[in-house]
Amino acid sequence: MATYKYKAITNEGKNIEGTYEASDQGQVVKMIREQKQIPIKIKEMKKQKDLEDFSFGGKVNAREIAVFCRQFHTMLNSGVPIVKCLDILRRQTENKKLKESLNEIYGDVQKGLILSDALKKHRKVFPDLLVNMIKSGELSGSLDSVIDRMATHYEKEFKINNKVKSAMMYPLIVAIVAVCVVIFMLMFVFPTFLEMFDGSDQPLPGITQLLLNISDLMREFWYILFGGIFAIVFGTKAAYETEKGKKNIDGLILKMPVIKNSMQKIYTSRFTRTLATLLASGLPLIQSLDTSGEIIGNAVMRDGLIQTKEDVRKGADLSKAVKRTGLFPPMVDSMIQIGEESGSLDSILQETANFYDEETETAIQKMVALIEPLMIVTMALIIGFIVIAMILPMFEMMNTI
Repeated sequence: MATYKYKAITNEGKNIEGTYEASDQGQVVKMIREQKQIPIKIKEMKKQKDLEDFSFGGKVNAREIAVFCRQFHTMLNSGVPIVKCLDILRRQTENKKLKESLNEIYGDVQKGLILSDALKKHRKVFPDLLVNMIKSGELSGSLDSVIDRMATHYEKEFKINNKVKSAMMYPLIVAIVAVCVVIFMLMFVFPTFLEMFDGSDQPLPGITQLLLNISDLMREFWYILFGGIFAIVFGTKAAYETEKGKKNIDGLILKMPVIKNSMQKIYTSRFTRTLATLLASGLPLIQSLDTSGEIIGNAVMRDGLIQTKEDVRKGADLSKAVKRTGLFPPMVDSMIQIGEESGSLDSILQETANFYDEETETAIQKMVALIEPLMIVTMALIIGFIVIAMILPMFEMMNTI
């Protein structure tokens, strides 16, 4: 099977284009004519490795998914047919990867495939949550309201992710600069400064000799140093892609004193908002818990929600099952209990999510306020230690004279 890109004219004289998988061009022509269209151009698309996966420009982030959902809902709510909506969206989308996917989805829906099944073919672009929600909306006849909820969901998700990235940018830059400064001083400044003591019979102080030995090793085996740094970075990334490594790293994140509170609130906000959206769309509680666990972003909390799902399946109240995990703040199970007793669990969860959205922003600010001075003090101590090691030989030489 090959993928063909085609252009055709409708009975109304409108030019359309799309893609179609077929064994030869004859099948493409047959498909176009079955749609009562006139084929103009058919071209086989070359199969190549999707390089966009390795580039920043090729990725589809939460903001672009939110914009897609918001525009889709606006048109659906105005009475525009789904095929026409997809046609407009694919023409105005700037992201190359999203545009290619929408072109194929448009072609599939034109051929009679339902929207959720067409989206399911592009899981690297459209999240499983969105696909499942659209499928639920199709079954319940409330597709426009479901897409509206998803637009709000991804708008808030992007807002939180953007706050975390913005807050961590400065500490990350400071850390990189600190490492570069220390490496530069040890490899170039420190040895050059100590050359003035080469002709002296005076032995170097212990800490100065230690740093000099480290400097010599770094200059002689610099490739091992930089290779080790890259090995640590890529090794950590590779370990995180394994189930065991992900659990260990995610578990460590939930135990680190400075960032534990902030990350717990981020995960709590994501869990309550997702669960509220799923329940409001009519999905069963068990399925909603399963989906929430998959997208929460932490393997330890995901396993906790799996256990919660099993407890609920056996008849336990959701509030008690969530409390039993010990992974969420006490307010969460209390609010869930109120929602269960009042019969308004989805709205209570949404209010809880809104509360933790605000708490997340405050927690991130506090986290950065703690990390920044800690990094500055650490950098000052390291550089101060190097400076002292450089000055000590001068003092000892002066005392000898």
